[in-house]
Amino acid sequence: MSVALSTNLLDPEAVPYFLWDEPMTVAALRERLRTASRPEAARLLGKILREARDTDVWLFTTPAEVALRWDELSRHLGRRRLFWEFLLAKWREDGLLGH
Repeated sequence: MSVALSTNLLDPEAVPYFLWDEPMTVAALRERLRTASRPEAARLLGKILREARDTDVWLFTTPAEVALRWDELSRHLGRRRLFWEFLLAKWREDGLLGH
């Protein structure tokens, strides 16, 4: 069964393009991020950081949350880990995030 993936992340019924291997609607993803166990929520948020365009990430989290949960999230980032490490470091350097 194929699922139509979408880039319209403002539509709660759309299936985000970055959930190609685990299809669920935007609404379901938001609910799981809110109610899942801490490890499961970290896995899902890590998947968003790894698979979504960086501009789309902020529809589901904040830079402060990413920085706060970095130890939990970083193991889920794969090839994108260095990108997020660089970005967080620059934001800290510029005073946009706490240390």
